[in-house]
Amino acid sequence: MLTRDVDQGPQPGAYPADMMIAPAGTADAPATPLRVLIAPDSFGDSLTAEQAAAAIATGWYRSRPRDRFTIAPQSDGGPGFVAVLARTIGAPRRIRVQGPLDTEVEAEWLLDDATATAYLESAQVCGLAALGRTPSPETALGAGSGGVGQLIEAALAAGARRIVVGLGGSASTDGGRGLLEALGGPAAGRARLAGVEVIAATDVDHPLLGPWGAARVFGPQKGADPATVTLLEHRLGAIAAELDALAGRMVSAEAGAGAAGGIGAALLALGARRESGAAVIAERTGLAAALAAADLVVTGEGRLDAQSLRGKVVGALAGAARARSLPVLVFAGQVDVGAAALQASGIRAVAAIADYAGSVQLAIADAVNQLMGLATTAAAQLGNNPVNRYR
Repeated sequence: MLTRDVDQGPQPGAYPADMMIAPAGTADAPATPLRVLIAPDSFGDSLTAEQAAAAIATGWYRSRPRDRFTIAPQSDGGPGFVAVLARTIGAPRRIRVQGPLDTEVEAEWLLDDATATAYLESAQVCGLAALGRTPSPETALGAGSGGVGQLIEAALAAGARRIVVGLGGSASTDGGRGLLEALGGPAAGRARLAGVEVIAATDVDHPLLGPWGAARVFGPQKGADPATVTLLEHRLGAIAAELDALAGRMVSAEAGAGAAGGIGAALLALGARRESGAAVIAERTGLAAALAAADLVVTGEGRLDAQSLRGKVVGALAGAARARSLPVLVFAGQVDVGAAALQASGIRAVAAIADYAGSVQLAIADAVNQLMGLATTAAAQLGNNPVNRYR
């Protein structure tokens, strides 16, 4: 890693992912400098992972300028998957593909020439942010995944022999039907991908159907009312039968099949295997080495809830840190998870931007400054105490 001294602290977005900042000390600096790993996910549509990491580092520096920072933005396969990887792989390629509704969108994807590996992100083409409108029952029913199939076609045309598809943050619940149609249909898609290693990098482990499936768990987040959830579940049931027959096994019941509105199930039926999106990013960003060198882990995301602890960045980081007896501090836009679950996950402390800002509206509208301020306050509370006395 690169190391440098700075006079005024890190500026948002001003340094690469692998930059370790070693600030100059001051007369009133804390007596116990810490090695702080700052590794957040994106904060919904408010902050990218890179912006969040820069804001946390800048705010933290104001209270503890002698601490050393390792900046490692993360993703779990959802929004920001390609942007985070681009910091280690190189400039992304751009293509216009079908968006979630009737218009085209511009998407970025990566090709690692050394390994002929393509990295794609479903959120860019069929994500909630790509809707261009407020999610509603109509968009929940109408959003499709065809653009993801077009991205796969582009990767194949470029010579990719391994394709990693980041799944999460989708507006669609079509069971991957749009993706399959873009590849020429289920049988043609399976033939098209024969001999290509495909990985579904998911942020959740939910099946396609049932009470923990794509429609019932995630449909409401995509604008579906109860009646629409029922329609979506019925529609997914029909495609589940097709996908199970295509694969020759119950892929619809497998972990991750419900990811990205069922795109996970479609990819599994086409021969893909499922991996944790957070683990894919962790490997590419050298997270294990960063954890080994850290005294404290600071991470975060837009909303900390029960889902955060099941395959998403915060949960994955907490698990890895717990194995090393490292304390974890989480910043989140809002917090909706109980103390018992946090303790079981290994998270030492949490802080909500909305509480610090005084309202959810301000936390979203002024996300950079509010997160900076929260990080400054949290670091000041740490003061001169050893890290294991954080409270």
